[in-house]
Amino acid sequence: MAPSLTTIGFDADDTLWHNERFFALTQDHFAELLADHAEKPRLMERLTEAERRNLSHYGFGIKGFTLSMIETAIEVTDGRVPAAVIGKILDAGREMLSHPVELLPGVEDTLESLRHDHKLILITKGDLLDQMRKVEQSGLRDRFDAIEIVSHKTSAEYADIFGRHGTGADQGLMAGNSMASDVLPMLDAGGWGVLVPHTLTWALEHAAAPEAHPRFSEIADLSQLPDLVSGLKSSH
Repeated sequence: MAPSLTTIGFDADDTLWHNERFFALTQDHFAELLADHAEKPRLMERLTEAERRNLSHYGFGIKGFTLSMIETAIEVTDGRVPAAVIGKILDAGREMLSHPVELLPGVEDTLESLRHDHKLILITKGDLLDQMRKVEQSGLRDRFDAIEIVSHKTSAEYADIFGRHGTGADQGLMAGNSMASDVLPMLDAGGWGVLVPHTLTWALEHAAAPEAHPRFSEIADLSQLPDLVSGLKSSH
């Protein structure tokens, strides 16, 4: 008999609440500050390269992004970036760390619909202090049976989390906007992976969809998740 679905994990940024829009606005400001030294498309390429290099050092989140902006500014100006520009980049980073939390449509109703028959886990990565701030300000903390803030989302991490808080990854589902972080590693762990696309998704989170995988699904928005879950459970 196929395992039943008992536990549902949710990504946070751009799945439960807006996040990438603040990165996009900051990138626009960054491009304006460095306009005399690099055109925006090339500057964004350099910034993405810096972020990719720095992931193993700084991890995910706004602090690492800010440091990568500073590094990129130094590179494109051959070390001549004015101190005033560095100061404005730091100000932009601090502003991002204080932005208000705005829930995406349908989030509260979806969680309320699923929480009575399933264990719900919030699984997010990034800076601990910033992620906890957003969890608290979201008003969603009490909707979850567990909250996990991790450095990286891997199949081993999902196996551990769903083993500790649920009945194993093979009876778990992970929903999120990142194919690379939310879907693929959860499928590798033996669970269900559900992509909930967002209009803005960080370039480093993109990956090809495993269209033929029997446990992969894609929904237009989170409000469709309860019906998907009901269908999965009725088919097992």
